[in-house]
Amino acid sequence: MFQYAWQKSKYSNLNGNCVELSNPRGLIRDSKDPDGPWLDVDVAGFLRAVRAGRFDR
Repeated sequence: MFQYAWQKSKYSNLNGNCVELSNPRGLIRDSKDPDGPWLDVDVAGFLRAVRAGRFDR
């Protein structure tokens, strides 16, 4: 089984409420649940949406 390296954003809060991106790119997971499900995403599209504020509350 392939092992992914996971990385949190350097902008993440210390409270643990963030997502992690895989290396190689393409997967996203909840950092609070590292054994939980992964999302297979278009990373470039996801990052564009984040930068555009589409996920801001």
